[in-house]
Amino acid sequence: MINNFFSLFAKDIGIDLGTVNTLIYAKDRGIVINEPSIVAINNVTQEVIATGNEAKKMFGKTPQRITVSKPLTNGIISDFPVAEKMLKCFIDKIYADSFSLISRSKVVMCIALDLTEVERKAVEDIAFTIGARDVYIVEGLIAAAIGMRLPILEPSAIMIVNIGGGTTDIGVISMGGIVNSKSLKIGGNDFNHYIIDYAKHHFNLFIGEKIAEDIKINIGSAIALPKPSNILMRGRDLVSGLPREMIITDTEVRSVLNGSIRLIIDNIRLTLENTPPELIADVYDSGIILTGGSSLLNGIDKIISDSLKIPVRIAEDPLTTVARGTGMLLDNPDLLKQIRLPSAQ
Repeated sequence: MINNFFSLFAKDIGIDLGTVNTLIYAKDRGIVINEPSIVAINNVTQEVIATGNEAKKMFGKTPQRITVSKPLTNGIISDFPVAEKMLKCFIDKIYADSFSLISRSKVVMCIALDLTEVERKAVEDIAFTIGARDVYIVEGLIAAAIGMRLPILEPSAIMIVNIGGGTTDIGVISMGGIVNSKSLKIGGNDFNHYIIDYAKHHFNLFIGEKIAEDIKINIGSAIALPKPSNILMRGRDLVSGLPREMIITDTEVRSVLNGSIRLIIDNIRLTLENTPPELIADVYDSGIILTGGSSLLNGIDKIISDSLKIPVRIAEDPLTTVARGTGMLLDNPDLLKQIRLPSAQ
């Protein structure tokens, strides 16, 4: 009876704890948090100064007493205490204007493919640490398919490629489970780092992550653009140590990203080669669906389609498909029980 009383004030939530962004879905409210997975901490007091968008503004600009940290690497919690503080701050934002009890909430957490039992347990632990009553672990690809309202329980194949910030998950789904999959430690963050390395080795120019990300977003592409473009990049000259600016073209950026894109295509091909022939026919009919923030790279759908001779489309609002899927699972407890992973506790 007491549990039933407190549950009236609880807000069940779904969490997409991503390498680059964290999204939180609150039942009956939709996506209430969509912010970078970044935390700024005072090294003296160990207090959180800022999280999310505010912390991102501080990246690379702080004095020694402040550390701006990214607690997730390649879809894995690499700094548990910092990740816990970040998540608690996000939860506080959700409940700031209302009376609610997180300690009575049900939490759906999404994970990348191929996590070890220890890594999965860390995801579960962080949900219990913020006070969850029940924790359900779901594979991110399954949640993405649900978020796109795809018929995952049908005996037919759905192929999804989730290109995130730290990982690329490739999977064929049928009858509520993943039949065949590949997981790569490649994502949007790696694209940024390759641009930084290119500027360093070809221009003797050291640029920051934000500059690299702006270059990727503005002129990055997987195929030749109809109209050539370029962008000014500013950084520190590695020889003189002084500020300098250079122009980088879309052709140069495309050559930098080409290796990673080809690796993703090769692994999609391997996944298809190891998929039962009955399901391959379904994939050829329905095509491949791209989701995740890095699927927005200009022309990536076309280069995959041209290479594999299979239709490819990008999901509507690919950044939020996983979070939307957790919300739909909160409203469908029977489906949640069917597709949840066993507890690692």
